[in-house]
Amino acid sequence: MMNQQAALSVSQVTCEYREHLLGADQFVPRFGWKLISKRRGIKQQAYQLVVSDVADFSLSLWDTGRVESDQSLHIEYAGPTLQSRTRYYYRVQVWDQEDNCSDWSSIGWWETAFLHFDEWQADWIMPMQRSTVPQSEEWPDSPPVTLLRKTVQLKGNIVSARVYATAAGLYDLHLNGERVGEELLAPGWTSYHHRHQYQTYDVTRYLHAGGNGIGIRVADGWYSGRISWEKGFRSAYGAHRAALLELHVQYADGSEEVVLTDETWKTSEGPIRYTSIYDGEIYDARLEDAGWSKYEYDDSAWENAFPIDLPYNPLIAQENWPVKVTETIRPVSVLHTPRGETVLDMGQNMVGRIRINMNLDAGTKITLYHAEVLDREGNFYTGNLRSAKQLVEYTARGKGEDNYAPAFTFMGFRYVRILGLEELADSVLIKGFTGEVMHSDMVQTGQFVCSDERVNRLQQNIVWGQRGNFVDIPTDCPQRDERLGWTGDAQVFIRTAAFNYQVAPFFAKWLRDLAADQREDGSVPFTIPNILKWNQDTSAAWGDAAVICPWTQYQCYGDIRLLSEQYDSMKAWVNYIRGEGEYEYLWNTGHHFGDWLALDAKENSYVGATPLDLIATSFYAYSVDLVRNAAVVLGRTEDVKEFSDLLYQVRRAYQNEFVTPAGRLAAPMQTAHVLALMFGLVEGDTKRRTASELNRMVVQNDYHLTTGFVGTPYLCFVLSENGYHETAVKLLLQDSYPSWLYSIAQGATTIWEHWDGIKSDGTFWSDDMNSYNHYAYGAIGDWMYRYLAGLDMEDTDIAYKKIRINPRFAAGQLNYASAKLDSSYGIIESSWQEDQGHRTVRIQIPVNTEAKIILEGANLAQLMESVLSVEEVEGIFEIISTSEGVELRAGSGEYEFSYKYS
Repeated sequence: MMNQQAALSVSQVTCEYREHLLGADQFVPRFGWKLISKRRGIKQQAYQLVVSDVADFSLSLWDTGRVESDQSLHIEYAGPTLQSRTRYYYRVQVWDQEDNCSDWSSIGWWETAFLHFDEWQADWIMPMQRSTVPQSEEWPDSPPVTLLRKTVQLKGNIVSARVYATAAGLYDLHLNGERVGEELLAPGWTSYHHRHQYQTYDVTRYLHAGGNGIGIRVADGWYSGRISWEKGFRSAYGAHRAALLELHVQYADGSEEVVLTDETWKTSEGPIRYTSIYDGEIYDARLEDAGWSKYEYDDSAWENAFPIDLPYNPLIAQENWPVKVTETIRPVSVLHTPRGETVLDMGQNMVGRIRINMNLDAGTKITLYHAEVLDREGNFYTGNLRSAKQLVEYTARGKGEDNYAPAFTFMGFRYVRILGLEELADSVLIKGFTGEVMHSDMVQTGQFVCSDERVNRLQQNIVWGQRGNFVDIPTDCPQRDERLGWTGDAQVFIRTAAFNYQVAPFFAKWLRDLAADQREDGSVPFTIPNILKWNQDTSAAWGDAAVICPWTQYQCYGDIRLLSEQYDSMKAWVNYIRGEGEYEYLWNTGHHFGDWLALDAKENSYVGATPLDLIATSFYAYSVDLVRNAAVVLGRTEDVKEFSDLLYQVRRAYQNEFVTPAGRLAAPMQTAHVLALMFGLVEGDTKRRTASELNRMVVQNDYHLTTGFVGTPYLCFVLSENGYHETAVKLLLQDSYPSWLYSIAQGATTIWEHWDGIKSDGTFWSDDMNSYNHYAYGAIGDWMYRYLAGLDMEDTDIAYKKIRINPRFAAGQLNYASAKLDSSYGIIESSWQEDQGHRTVRIQIPVNTEAKIILEGANLAQLMESVLSVEEVEGIFEIISTSEGVELRAGSGEYEFSYKYS
């Protein structure tokens, strides 16, 4: 029995990143946990993990026994072969370095779905195909949403029931008149021909002895709907919607009943007359029939569904966090514009939908238009949506309260124009409409705040931008006729994303689609999943997502399995570059987006002035470096040598091509200097000169940047790392155009695509490409966490096992900054405050990790004399004086250091 002081406990036991995982298809799942102790310097010495298929652990399926190891992430299951459709339970206990043993953890569980695709028994079914009639001239052709139903008799004493379901299109599930679950936009968007997700639902509570009704609604969605700006482009994966479902009911007597989709199901149309990802939804509530998914419903007038020949081998269990409504927002005001429009202001540029909840007369028609901004006169503006309509037409049923929100679409908006209710009082409108925020339901893991409220607003905008664009895939924007998984945006933002939220399953799913859509020659499409007809090319910094994203996932989460899975894709990308052009060590051929939207671009050009071959060769070197690193981790000895040699040659070729004999970078652009420094392409005196020149360019430009998508994410990093941190901070705090805070001054609540999406005179950059929710420039968040607040990991570390706390103070420009990260090991905190010559640094290090702590400006003797009491020294095992200040090495625990600085 341990005393309270020595108490050690296990928290957050997980299987594949979840404490409870329903519907998994991994043959070898992985387990992890976090540890809690009030003592400092605690490490795990050993663990015991037990898996059982009974909840009381009276029988053990797999018991590791005591394992001498400090590993608490990604422990692979090594027990007997798992069975499909089975629930398994797990728990763990650990010992610390003093051999204190924790109590058993809480019990986690996971439940398998189908471990083999050939276990599916159901038929894919579809409705009789009808000719479509346009709803109006402005609406594209598309049939109303399909309703499918089946009635079944079930016995009594139901113990458990599971539905396994998916659709060619988007679907939701209804049982006995209730919608099942909170998931939206299921089955999500994947490279459907290669990987098609299905969902598992625990439906035990919805069923009863006797008659039961099962209903499915199916819409076009990403599968067969319009998902491109390309005119007339539909049906990227197939022309026909379809559904697939199995209901497995377990009874107390041990018997099982199975209900399958087949030709006995009935089909009809419902009140959703039209729905589209880009265009919105038309809903006629007069056609509602709440009983359509109940047993007693008369479906004699419905038609029979019929089977369709769709494959089963791409079917995989749900991988990503499902899309859900994660927050509701009330309108902050009703605006009456100079044009006489009635407009709701939600107060926040959000992604999701509006719910109507009010009493309306039968036949009342409401039209809701969605927009991100108002024009300079204060009128409703939709020009930047291009061909996307983003509107909802709702006709009321007039039988009590109308309660409706679109089911199979989402909009990007702050403002909602209302037609049809203009006579109602503003207070009634505010009460009758609610914004429902939709995104992949990731766990928030990071927080950043500082003494400048503008920067805090910037951080909020970054988070809102991530939420709005992480709708099952990492989209570029959530409002116009695009909403695609642009690879370049994803790779520049992934590290920031991993601070703000737990994104391991999110990016694992997307990267598997990237590998699936990667071409035979190794080139990577611009967007993943790839549906663009013209997308037959590739680009540096975009295709490099194939390498940068899996390596970043490995760094942040220690996911060596994903790294191994993606390794062939990573190699294929580098080998594709190597085969391009006449000289294998320079990439000077092909199409490239360059430093997209950089401000040094030629007039009427989106491509910045930095030479395309310089950018391409820079990323070539970076990707080779990361593939070499991955080969080291994976033990690919021959590849380590090959890519080490290749990296040497590419760097040498870069220097010969782009650096003068005197050591000057030949391209006088900010981005060229940023990439050279960030990717290790210059060294020694040339590196110092390059950094000095970059600093000079920024200072002479009155602390303004000129960089675009490629240079911006790294700009502050290389300034801080090369001795110009003060310049980096001034860049961050710059609020005149162009800067991060310029949009804040203009009232932005998300990150803009263009530095001047709204100009100082209120006019717009353009109509054709001007998103106000575009997260790429939000990559500055990574620098804010790691440099301003100082929360980072050692260069050679993964998953924050070895933490680096090194606040870079702001030379009087900020007096406070704080970051927290709920890492795979637990909470890490780094915060600092300056007040009249004193600095206070507060730190939290989780159990089973250690940290290097760098206190800039501290004096070792003073620190030892006046600050570090015996109690405070506990957990600190090294203190040294450096030219920067004081460096400490410490174990887990909470620490506070207060000192005068010089």
